Amino acid sequence: MTIAIGNDHAGTQYKFEIIKKLERKGYKVVNFGTDTDESMDYPDTIHLVANAVESGKSDFGITLCGSGNGAQMTANKHQGIRAALCWNNELVALARAHNNANVLSIPARFVSLQQALGFVEIFLTTEFEGGRHQTRIDKIPC
Repeated sequence: MTIAIGNDHAGTQYKFEIIKKLERKGYKVVNFGTDTDESMDYPDTIHLVANAVESGKSDFGITLCGSGNGAQMTANKHQGIRAALCWNNELVALARAHNNANVLSIPARFVSLQQALGFVEIFLTTEFEGGRHQTRIDKIPC
């Protein structure tokens, strides 16, 4: 499974730890994010993550920015993306199970590293429930 990851300067340190965890588990990771803490514009990396997921080159995406909002908004501009901004375990599980989210947006300045690592685990192991949820998802695109 291939995971695309992108971040701005606020998510760099978390990104490195997430990549380590994913690679230890055997995932292929494509890093579109910045590798420094120097200020940069999050859309420059988030669009690359969204393109990778939307095109099928990556199975899922993970985005990180300070609040998670900008990254999630940017990713969701792509028709094939269902990015979910999550700050607790329940939201992550519901984003996958009910919304079939394909991009996880993490607010790096508002959660701990341990929480972020846990979110990634939940996101990648929770299955979409389908059924009535698929009917709703089919109504999302404009």
